[in-house]
Amino acid sequence: MYPPSRKDFISLTLSDPHSHSYNNGKHRRQSCWRKWKQLSRLQRSLVLFLLALLLIFGLLSFPSLSEQWRVCLCFPVCLCVGLSDRDDWLELNDRELEAVLPGVKPLLGQHVGKAPVPVAGPHVGPVLGPGAGQVIRPDAGPVIRPDEGPVIRPDAGPVIRPDAGPVIRPDAGLVIHPDAVEEPRGPNVPILPKPPIKKNPFPNKRGPPSLQKDGNMSDTVGGEKKEQEVVQDEGEEEEKYKKIVSWRGAMIEADQATEPPPSANDKEAAAPPAPVNPADAVPLEVSTGPVDRLEAVRDAFRHAWKGYKSYAWGHDELKPISKSFGEWFGLGLTLIDSLDTMWILGLKEEFAEAKNWVDNELNFNKNVDVNLFETTIRVLGGLLSAYHLSGDQLFFEKAKDLGSRLMPAFKTPSKIPFSDVNIGKGTAHPPRWTTDSTLAEVTSIQLEFRELSRLTQDPQYQDVANEVMRLVHKLPGKHDGLVPMFINTNSGQFSHKGVLTLGARADSYYEYLLKQWIQGGKTEEDLLEDYLQAIEGVKKHLVRQTGPNRLTFVGELNHNRFNPKMDHLVCFLPGTLALGVHNGLPEDHMDLAVNLMETCHQMYTQMETGLSPEIVHFSLQIGDGRDIIVKPADRHNLLRPETVESLFYMYRFTKDTKYRDWGWDILQSFNNYTKVPDGGYTSINNVRDPTNPGPRDKMESFFLGETLKYLYLLFSDDMEQLSLDKYIFNTEAHPLPIWPSPPK
Repeated sequence: MYPPSRKDFISLTLSDPHSHSYNNGKHRRQSCWRKWKQLSRLQRSLVLFLLALLLIFGLLSFPSLSEQWRVCLCFPVCLCVGLSDRDDWLELNDRELEAVLPGVKPLLGQHVGKAPVPVAGPHVGPVLGPGAGQVIRPDAGPVIRPDEGPVIRPDAGPVIRPDAGPVIRPDAGLVIHPDAVEEPRGPNVPILPKPPIKKNPFPNKRGPPSLQKDGNMSDTVGGEKKEQEVVQDEGEEEEKYKKIVSWRGAMIEADQATEPPPSANDKEAAAPPAPVNPADAVPLEVSTGPVDRLEAVRDAFRHAWKGYKSYAWGHDELKPISKSFGEWFGLGLTLIDSLDTMWILGLKEEFAEAKNWVDNELNFNKNVDVNLFETTIRVLGGLLSAYHLSGDQLFFEKAKDLGSRLMPAFKTPSKIPFSDVNIGKGTAHPPRWTTDSTLAEVTSIQLEFRELSRLTQDPQYQDVANEVMRLVHKLPGKHDGLVPMFINTNSGQFSHKGVLTLGARADSYYEYLLKQWIQGGKTEEDLLEDYLQAIEGVKKHLVRQTGPNRLTFVGELNHNRFNPKMDHLVCFLPGTLALGVHNGLPEDHMDLAVNLMETCHQMYTQMETGLSPEIVHFSLQIGDGRDIIVKPADRHNLLRPETVESLFYMYRFTKDTKYRDWGWDILQSFNNYTKVPDGGYTSINNVRDPTNPGPRDKMESFFLGETLKYLYLLFSDDMEQLSLDKYIFNTEAHPLPIWPSPPK
């Protein structure tokens, strides 16, 4: 029961001599505020809650509504309200294509009738072929008959015919007259307006290997991508990305990273990059004949190198969006990481420019802290590899100088090296926040230090590196060959033993067990024993299959509880397993390699951009309907090489061409979504959003040092080029020679 309303006024009765009276107590009209105050607290709370809810819904719906209004205003023909299904959209594509290209007739072929898959990079609108909404694919051949009009190639932008009248650009609302535009060098593909984004209440169900409810997957049949219907995830709130520093084994928060204070250029580039003009869009490459995949990789390298040379020459990393650079150690990481790639790709002019910089500008006598692991695998490994491939003594002398400057890291009570070294002062120290070193860091420098000893005939480098492996071999605390992620530099014991993973901070430990054994002529039995025991531990504790489509993956153990989480870094494992089988290890390792390779491939194909996220989670529930789950904070792609690395090994050992096709699809996705028009490639924030992948304005050095190198070797028919019986690749893809076996 509610209390009776309280009268908050005085009742008065007035009369005059003519017996007229007035009483103000008759149903006096109350103000809105008085009515509001008469409501109970519960009623007022409910009203306020509903108003807040309406406000939130209004704010959330505003971007999508404004986008549809913009499209409708720019293109009255779109009839937004009428585009409720796929057929309407297909008909719209036909009408608009005819409007842009009058007189051009489509070639009807095997792709006619397929549902459209909008393809858009950071600066590219959907590129659709003529006909019934077909997708223009790089391997699809000619789209328009030569006798019926020009061949459409998306390498220059929209086709403007002299007789076609003005062309309206959907991304800018501009009217471009043919006589005001420079004639393109070749035929082009028009950029058509994007379809209105509408949520499909009945998402497709497909058969294996891509049974997906939320549009997270796409079919691959015969190595060809099929159509995909995307249903946006609802209710997931995007997390703000913390400022992070790229470390090969993990993403570490900036306040925990080992790096020098930011330079003026870093601070300037730290501001949010300006939106890229859609008019500068990088066109989707489409071939009208047999594709020279090797030349496509060279073109990608040249484009990346163009950006680095123009805006970051001699610095560690390119920031392609802001056209600036990032400095980590001040050692020209990208340039040195790329030396052997340029040699392998036959880019001799670029190689000569880089060599001249090494000769005249590279100086290790500077007061700077560097990370032992990163400097070893990128700089020391890059210099040693460049020396072996080119025979130039310059690279050997630089490698010897750097190696001697890294030695203070090993002066610890336990002989487990510190993580950081000042190469000018000759001092070393652990990270600011701990006395531990990462296990992957201290056990993934051996290939390089051992090779330096072999070349210099100075055993000190090999001795300190081998001592680390001997200590780890004898340490207690392993779990069927699996090791924790951290080791203490004072005690020499494992620390933080709760997490067992093949991902960040542990990955290359397992890789280098096998590769050291191969490098040394297969004579070091402790290394082989540790490797075989670790693989058995992986199969016993970490390998699982997803519920929906039985995809094999490698998870983690967190305090003895299984976590179905897999880093993209783990995709090194199929290639490493295949390399072991090639060198006489158990055949069942290859079965696991094949299954894991399929899963790593699915991590790409099931994303809307065709690029893998940094981390995925897997569903173990049979009735879930989707295998791969990507959390908002894990959707970024850093141009990582691990999957194409394993594709290279798998093709070399099996000759199965599907691995080449998968690598080609990945290269095309890099070109479509990460290529920056003025030079360079950028990592992106969201592989699930093809219309706005969110460039991060950073090109990691390993994109040139590893990713493009492995793609080139994957497509090369020359099996003797860097034969895997003669060379072993370090964890940064720098090839080092396998030592001859000692006489028995």
